[in-house]
Formats: sequence, C-alpha cells, structure tokens
Amino acid sequence: MSENILQNIIKKKEIRIAELKKKKPLESIPIHPPDSMNYMNFKEAIENNIKGNNFSIIAEIKKASPSAGILVENYKPVDIAKIYYMNGATCLSVLTEEEFFLGNLSHIYKIKSLSNPMEPPSLDNMHIPILCKDFFIDKFQVKLSKSYGADAILIILAGVNEKIADELYQEAINQKMSVIVEVHTVDEAKKSLKYHDALIGINNRNLKTLETNINTTYDIHDVLVNHNGPLISESGIKSKEDVLKIRNSTKIKTFLIGESILKNLDNNNIFSIL
Repeated sequence: MSENILQNIIKKKEIRIAELKKKKPLESIPIHPPDSMNYMNFKEAIENNIKGNNFSIIAEIKKASPSAGILVENYKPVDIAKIYYMNGATCLSVLTEEEFFLGNLSHIYKIKSLSNPMEPPSLDNMHIPILCKDFFIDKFQVKLSKSYGADAILIILAGVNEKIADELYQEAINQKMSVIVEVHTVDEAKKSLKYHDALIGINNRNLKTLETNINTTYDIHDVLVNHNGPLISESGIKSKEDVLKIRNSTKIKTFLIGESILKNLDNNNIFSIL
C-alpha cells in the first residue's frame, strides 16, 4: 500500500466512522453481544499450536485489494470460510474495509452465526476464531467489531499514532479480544514490543511500493525474537516452500495468507503443512 493509498484509506475511514458514530453511538453497542457469537480465544488457538510444535494458518477472506483488484468475482464469504475450515485453518482473517477491499462487518456475523458451542463442530457449525481485518483508528471500532462476532482486531502501526494505538490495544484487552499489532519496519517492530499481550504480525508488503518481499520477515525477526506472544509472517507467501523456508530461518510457525489461496481455493498445497 503506498503512503498515499494508506492515507486515503485512513481519511475515508475517519469520515465513515464519524458518520457511523452519529447513527450508532458507543453506548448503544451491546456490552455482551448475543451468546450465539461463540467467542473464541484467537491468540490461545495459535499458542496451543506452537506448544504442540504445529503450524498455524490464519486464512484470509477478502473480495479485493488495492494491489490486486478483484480477487473473487462470485464472493461468498461463508463458502470460503467453509473451505478454509475443512482444510484445517487455525483462524480466519476477514477483510471488513468497505471501499478499497469491498468488505463488510456483516461478513463476520454471517460466518460466526454458524457457530454453536453446544453442538459438535462441522462445516455447518464452524468453531474457529475470527480476526476483524480493518483499519482501526478509533476505539469505537473495537467494540463494534466484537458486536459482529470478531475475536481479534488488527492495529497497523503505520496507520495510527502511538496514542491511538495504545487506546485501541487497551480497549481490545478490556473487551477480552486478541490483538495483532502489525509492523513492516524495524522501527515499528521496536515500538510494538510494548504491547506485551499482543501477537505481532510482520507484513512483508512494502507500504510504499506495494511490493512484497519475504526478506522483510528475516530483517525484522531479530528485533522481535524475545516478544512473549506469537509472531506472524504476513503477505507474499505463495507456497508451502515459502512457509517452510521462513520456519527454518526464523522458527515462526504462524502465517497470515490470503491472495495465494484465494486465487486457488480448490487446489492449494499450503494447507498440507497442517
């Protein structure tokens, strides 16, 4: 994402959130959303895999992106979620940004509505944690995303100042949600270490050129190696070989993958690592 695109997304998000807050003030959002949402511990699901020396794939669901355009023409988030679940994904990442990614919070709700903790897991009753993948700039969004069934939020350090990042993080902790703090430079990685209970995602996409380079994970990993929580390699991961290469070089076992599996939903070898 170029700086101009990032700035445009944030600017549009500020307008959208301001309008939404007028229609749906924070106090109107339920503190305890419906029990049917079956909230799950996103971070714990990944930590359990790490303890068992297993890989985790956070499989991303999105219709489009500024870098790739339309990814899925006949976009059915629930159907994609079922494919990921059937293939053993540890968690889901659902893009909810409306204008640039053509997402919506209702997509999380539709997926989560299929989850009933009182019934055994199946394709029609998926027990899987969900990340709300969006551009969080206001703590209002945290509670709002939980009301739609999200188990975790994303904080992109390149998109907010430290004060807002702190507010978002604390609100998520207050809401008993997991947090992924996303970094793409060494400087951001150093700043992220203060968020002790967060997962830290290393974004291999250069936010200025839109290019992806897996070496970003290697360059930043050493700064984060002593972080208490799981580390995630994000973007630019195209194959099982890429996953194994990163694991062998960094010991990272958690990967957020979207475009490469969305473009080849029916025949993808990445899930074979699970």
